[in-house]
Amino acid sequence: MEKPIVLVVMDGVGKGDGGSGDAVAVAKTPTLDHLLATCPHTYLKAHGTAVGLPSDEDMGNSEVGHNALGCGQVYSQGAKLVGESIENGALFASSVWQDLVENAKSGKAMHFLGLLSDGNVHSNIAHLIALLKAAKAAGVKKAYCHILLDGRDVPATSALEYVGQLEAVLKELNTEGCDYAIASGGGRMQVTMDRYEANWGMVEAGWRTHVQGLGRQFASAAEAIETYRAETGVIDQDLPAFVVARQGQPVAKIENGDSVILFNFRGDRAQEISLAFDRKEFDKFDRGDYTGVKFAGMLQYDGDLNIPERYLVQPPVITNTLTEVLCQAGVREFAVSETQKYGHVTYFWNGNRSGKVDEKLEEYLEIPSDVIPFEQAPAMKSKEITEALVAAMASKKYEFLRCNYPNGDMVGHTGAMDAVVYAMECVDNSLKAILEAAEKYGYTVLITADHGNADQMTETKKGKVAVRTAHSLNPVPFIIYDTDTRYEIREGAYGLANVAPTVVKMMGLTAPQCWEESMV
Repeated sequence: MEKPIVLVVMDGVGKGDGGSGDAVAVAKTPTLDHLLATCPHTYLKAHGTAVGLPSDEDMGNSEVGHNALGCGQVYSQGAKLVGESIENGALFASSVWQDLVENAKSGKAMHFLGLLSDGNVHSNIAHLIALLKAAKAAGVKKAYCHILLDGRDVPATSALEYVGQLEAVLKELNTEGCDYAIASGGGRMQVTMDRYEANWGMVEAGWRTHVQGLGRQFASAAEAIETYRAETGVIDQDLPAFVVARQGQPVAKIENGDSVILFNFRGDRAQEISLAFDRKEFDKFDRGDYTGVKFAGMLQYDGDLNIPERYLVQPPVITNTLTEVLCQAGVREFAVSETQKYGHVTYFWNGNRSGKVDEKLEEYLEIPSDVIPFEQAPAMKSKEITEALVAAMASKKYEFLRCNYPNGDMVGHTGAMDAVVYAMECVDNSLKAILEAAEKYGYTVLITADHGNADQMTETKKGKVAVRTAHSLNPVPFIIYDTDTRYEIREGAYGLANVAPTVVKMMGLTAPQCWEESMV
């Protein structure tokens, strides 16, 4: 090893078109500009097949991105994994699916809870439709959908399109003696889909809505969306909760003993609501008279923590991760981020594994995120992350250090252009401090990202420019900063999975045969 290595992940920072909607280009980023002008660099594919998703029309996300960064390989992920299980029938042949169906046929209801869109980041409406049709074919008479509105991984005000698509399917399935309907919903950033225990109040709000049927009532989901838009002007992800009612009563509440499927496949925003349904011992909020349901997730969202206990699709078994390789070689590691992305530099980085590979060789640091709208504090915890990383560099205790700056992604999702620009400038200031520390203490610094977001803050729809809150399909930078050694990046078409092999080669170690190739 020539030098110890620091890897910086600028979450949500891709290569945009350089126009007015490209917050990365609009921001004043002298450090990043200098790196791109003077250092060896290339751009990596961070979406679609490069990260195990079904097609190159599928945007990448932080989870599959960090899986690829941390394991040096491409695995079938998320939508692709679920799609294959639906297509080959394995999902419907599973004992969990059959048990939930038989329970519903015994007189209970079957409930489907999840994000209603085709964003392929957390869920896909096609999976929900397939589950509904299979339930009907199996003889389930009562099935209800509790829909979380997206506007984040898809256009910001597209909810009515997905509701219309779902309603058409429900109408088709709603033959005599059957009741298939939308029962409740709300914006994904208002109810149910919190992550990393940053705001249990969101989960509680979802519980009150989906389980207890408490909240403002509407005749339909479409009426709720249209009314809230007229009253508040907010985009889909921020729409308040709603309950669909008939004659003043909720269409359906999730009752004790019912069958419940969380059809999201991405793990981070599925874990807390899973715990609320799954655990007998639960103290995050009062669940009322809840005694339990037959619950299953689309996937198991955390295998080590057994969340949830039952699930429909077996997850990929990710082995030979970068951390495993480094620990086998005795390399000491340090990982840091704030709460919003801490799981990405630990759990997802290590192949969906909680805990450490080697307690003696690894140190992780989580900096608590503020519970505040990201556009109101776009710096997030960039200063604190930088201080912690620089201190770790100064200690000279570690040979491989990694961090994640969430700003480009989390602030990017708000659609607030000025805030995203400022967020990028904060990340750039952090890069400057890291490079200064690298020169002082003798480190090689690698700078990359997990997917794009801040680089595409607008899009043109029907001839009009609209705010974009979703990830982009743009490639992400990979930069090598070293004041002593001039590395040469070989020509090639690379993706995120090529980063781990590059790290290992720079350290003078041997990569597993199953890995992608090194870029140097």
